[in-house]
Amino acid sequence: MSLDQLENAITQLPPEELAAFRHWFAEFDSDAWDAQFAEDALTGRLDVLAEQALEAHRSGQSRPL
Repeated sequence: MSLDQLENAITQLPPEELAAFRHWFAEFDSDAWDAQFAEDALTGRLDVLAEQALEAHRSGQSRPL
């Protein structure tokens, strides 16, 4: 199925099915994001950002929540 076909199919959904699709897609998208974040953390892709945040904290650029 092409993206155009998928978009067309979604626009044809009745409101209750569109709501169910939105719920399903939000869960799907959240799970995909979580998996990517976990992979990035395990492979060290976030290390630079973590170090920058820690350095900012050490230099007094943060405040308690």
